[in-house]
Amino acid sequence: MLEQLRFFTWQDVLLAIVDIAVVAYLFYKIFTLIRGTRAVQLLKGVAFLFVLVSLTQWARLYTINWILVQVRTMLLVALPIVFQPELRRGLEQIGRGRLFSRSLLRLEEHDVEKTVDELVTACFNLSSQKTGGLIVLERETGLEEYMEDAIRIDGLVTSQLVENIFVFGSPLHDGAVIIRGDRVAAAASFLPPTQDPVTVELGSRHRAALGITQVSDAVAIVISEETGTVSLASGGRLIRGLDAKTLREKLLEALA
Repeated sequence: MLEQLRFFTWQDVLLAIVDIAVVAYLFYKIFTLIRGTRAVQLLKGVAFLFVLVSLTQWARLYTINWILVQVRTMLLVALPIVFQPELRRGLEQIGRGRLFSRSLLRLEEHDVEKTVDELVTACFNLSSQKTGGLIVLERETGLEEYMEDAIRIDGLVTSQLVENIFVFGSPLHDGAVIIRGDRVAAAASFLPPTQDPVTVELGSRHRAALGITQVSDAVAIVISEETGTVSLASGGRLIRGLDAKTLREKLLEALA
């Protein structure tokens, strides 16, 4: 290899640097495109599968290796279907000329307890007025795809802001508020309702809360417009009739 490097001219070195820089930039843009979506978790699973294939081949576990190779082959065929939402969004951004202008999502440290306290205050103020609301807290699985057609806010979480969003007659009161860290990331977001058979008294907000927690690891708070009851959805399960203390404890546990 050192012998071959002798014949490299400065033009070859410059072209190699440009080549590597372009490839690195493309990978960076792809990463920023999928960051904040479920595709990150899917890619982790794909990477883990490839590692397992190599390990089983090295360990001479031929039967397991053969099964994993078949799964890998099927997965490569299925990837365009699995990543269909991300591919669609990427093509849309290319069409709008936004692919190369999107900035990296910020990850900021925040005071979890203060954010939870503000949310609990807002929820029970809404509850006392029997004002309906749906608040979704993003965790590891990104919810970026559910914010594409929502109204972006990016405001600090305060009880006053959350309450004002859900005031009846407000342009944003329909749909869900999505919390990312200590920020209200978006409002008027419409979420996929659960496909499971549920009791007839559950309204659209409760169905949406169950739906989003079935397709992600988010937690969702629902305030009933009819009864003022505060409920928490997590992992596709709904806990109803929470008081302020219990809601605070469960949110702190979920966000720990």
